[in-house]
Amino acid sequence: MNIKGNTILITGGATGIGFALAESLVKAGNKVIICGRREAKLEEAKSKLPSIETRVCDVSKEKERASLLRWVTDNFSDLNILINNAGIQRMIDLKRGTADLYRSEDEIQTNLVAPVRLSAYFIPLLLKKKEAAIVNVSSGLGFVPIAAMPVYCATKAAIHSFTVSLRYQLRDTSIKVFEIVPPAVDTELGKGSAYEGEPEYRGIPPSEVAKATIKALSRNEYEILVGEARDLVSGSRTNPEQAFQNINQW
Repeated sequence: MNIKGNTILITGGATGIGFALAESLVKAGNKVIICGRREAKLEEAKSKLPSIETRVCDVSKEKERASLLRWVTDNFSDLNILINNAGIQRMIDLKRGTADLYRSEDEIQTNLVAPVRLSAYFIPLLLKKKEAAIVNVSSGLGFVPIAAMPVYCATKAAIHSFTVSLRYQLRDTSIKVFEIVPPAVDTELGKGSAYEGEPEYRGIPPSEVAKATIKALSRNEYEILVGEARDLVSGSRTNPEQAFQNINQW
């Protein structure tokens, strides 16, 4: 796939992996649009990357997803790449009933429903392009779950499955479907993945994910396994029970 001259929308693009992708894609010669929930973070991102376009949008909300589609269609009809990156990761102890489920943002809406709905919204626009792509960000934990983050891991497993099906449905079209499978990454995402008093594991820098993604896109490598995620995916396919026991000893 040509990695230059595209018009790209990145959800959750103001921080973390999303912003690292924006930086790399701007540097490669693309027009980049980012959206996110927090206007201050979007303004901060634009101060670092003045050429990007920004839009406040909480992708967990259906009205805001529909509004995003209308805004992009009206202003950036040349859009040909959608990157579904926005995500939430939280520790949830189901022995506490629903207490942890409702104390913060809805992981299922953000991590799963939003990419599915946004893909469906934008596919008719992307089908009109000579070359187009949908890029979904899953996780190594979608292949081997950490039991303390059951909803996050389940949504990422679902995103993997959805991506495989979507790729098959679109196989005879101009739309390529990629999956980024990162390991633990040093971003804001992990701030919700440790209980009070526990140390947080800080992963690889987001720039490494962006670098691996740009290379894979240029080579049409549809499953983009980054760093330690390779071992998780391999373990899930060769000895899933052992891989599960290993990761849950952390």
